[in-house]
This record gives sequence, C-alpha cells and structure tokens, in this order.
Amino acid sequence: MLPTALLFPGQGSQELNMGRDVAEAQSSARDLWLLAEKHSGLKLREIYWTSAESGAEATPPAEMSDTRALQPALTVVNVSLWLALKDKAAGLQIIGAAGHSLGEFSALAAAGVLGVEEVVKAVCERGKLMANAGPAEGATGHGMAAVVKLPLATVEQIVDKAAKQSGAFLRIANHNSPAQFVISGERPALDAASALVKEAKGRAVPLAVSGAFHSPLMSEPANAFAKVLEGLRWQPAAFPVCMNVTGQLERDPGVLKAMLTAQMTSSVLWTVTMQSLYAAGARRFVELGPKNVLSKLVSQNLEGVEDAIAQSAGGLDALMAL
Repeated sequence: MLPTALLFPGQGSQELNMGRDVAEAQSSARDLWLLAEKHSGLKLREIYWTSAESGAEATPPAEMSDTRALQPALTVVNVSLWLALKDKAAGLQIIGAAGHSLGEFSALAAAGVLGVEEVVKAVCERGKLMANAGPAEGATGHGMAAVVKLPLATVEQIVDKAAKQSGAFLRIANHNSPAQFVISGERPALDAASALVKEAKGRAVPLAVSGAFHSPLMSEPANAFAKVLEGLRWQPAAFPVCMNVTGQLERDPGVLKAMLTAQMTSSVLWTVTMQSLYAAGARRFVELGPKNVLSKLVSQNLEGVEDAIAQSAGGLDALMAL
C-alpha cells in the first residue's frame, strides 16, 4: 500500500446531498449531524439534503454557502468519511494529513489532536463568528476573489499595485497552486485588482463569502475564536498534520494549537503543503470530502512528479473503491 496523505477540503466543496449516504448507513455519522444541528441552531440536513425525489425545490446556493451552516455541515461530512475509511482500512499507511482552511479541523480530528465532537462544536462557533465578521455599516466592503491563469509574481505585483491605487487593504489569502490564488481584502482594492488581472490576461472570480477571510481584517473574530481554541483538549498527533500557516508537518499539540490560532488571519500555503507531504514520503493523496477540488490540485502542485496519485472519496461507494 502506497504511503498516503489524507486531504480534507474546505469552503467551496459543498454540494447537494453531501454526506447523506454515510449518515444513512452509519449511526455515528448521523449523530454528528444531530450534534452540529444542535450547536449551530440550524436544520443542516434540510439545507444540504434537499433532493429531487422529495418534490421540494433545491436549496438556493447562497443558503448552502452560508458559512454558519457550511462550516459544521462540511466538517461532519469530512470527518464521517474519515471514520468510515478508518474502519475499512486499519492498515492504511498514513504519512500525514492536511486540510484546506476549514478542512484543517477535520485533519486534526483524524490525527486525534482534537476530539471529533469538540471539532464539530468549535466549527459551529467559528462559522457564527466569521459570518458576523463583515465591516460596520457604512464602512468599506470586504470580500475575496479567485485569480487564475497568472503566475505568483504577477499576482503579487497586481495586489501591490491595486492596494496603492485604491488606498485599501489587499493580500494573497490562498496559494492553491502555482496558477491559482485567492486574494482577500477591501472592496475598492478587489475591484482594482480584478481590472488589473483582466489586463494581464488572467481571470478574477468573486467568491460568495461574508468577509475577507485569511487576512488581518479577520482579527476581531480570530481573537474571539482563540478563546474557544484555548478551551479545547489538545493531544499529540497520531500522525503529522501539515498546517496551512507554514506548510510544515507538525505533531506537537502546542505548536498545532498556535498554528490553528493564527490560521484565520494568515494565508493558506497549499502549494507548500503538498510539496511538504510529498517530501515526507506521501505517494498517494486521498481527498475525503465532497467533490474533488483538492485531488485536482495535486498534479498542479507536484508538477513533473510521476510517482504520485490522487484519489477522491465523497461517499461510501468511492471509499470502498479506494
């Protein structure tokens, strides 16, 4: 069995009926949905499990993207898939795990750093705090945009120029691949950057988020959430977790807590993360979550590498096929 890295996706990977087959087959997964609904105060299954067979209209995308619902729901799906895989493959050779932004909580749960129920409760609180992280009424709007088809050096120049032109804050929030980035900041700077991206023959896509995530503009909710993290029980990792803030593998619970505390205001270094996992020996990258966003990024971040494979498992059938 190939040395394996577990990948857990974050916001943007949600889809209709995600996690439904696992929850209907396993009571432990269903209990996690109930726990998430209790602590979020939302009817999560009604939001994400609306089906054509029921005769009801599909849930509006905006409701599915609401971070108050998305964070607990997606975490439950990710963790449920891990628990199902863990039961299936006790001999899995895990080199490490990583989660993209929100997915980092699932990675820490998989590694035993935090308890599954603690993680679900924590992301419920995180979702509420981030949903309320927008600027005060009358202030400059905050947001994020994906930038594709441009190299890092060009994006860095655009961000710097847009910030100077607009007098507003802007930074690269996500380094998803050598040609895929997310910028985060104040609306005037985002608008200026989008125009510059178009001039450079790239593409800028506004994201449906409630704030400028992974930037210093999130300092207020980050400070509030730090108190939540302090109250959790942190344990040594069963296997290393490669953290967003540094892109390095860690086992020490104190270091992991510090990295997660800094995550909300720091950039996601996903390209470095993939390269670190490969350097540590991972040759199979398994994405546990809806869609296959992260598994698609593996080849982009390990360009020229021929001995790495990427797989995704968003449901029980896909898990059985691994």
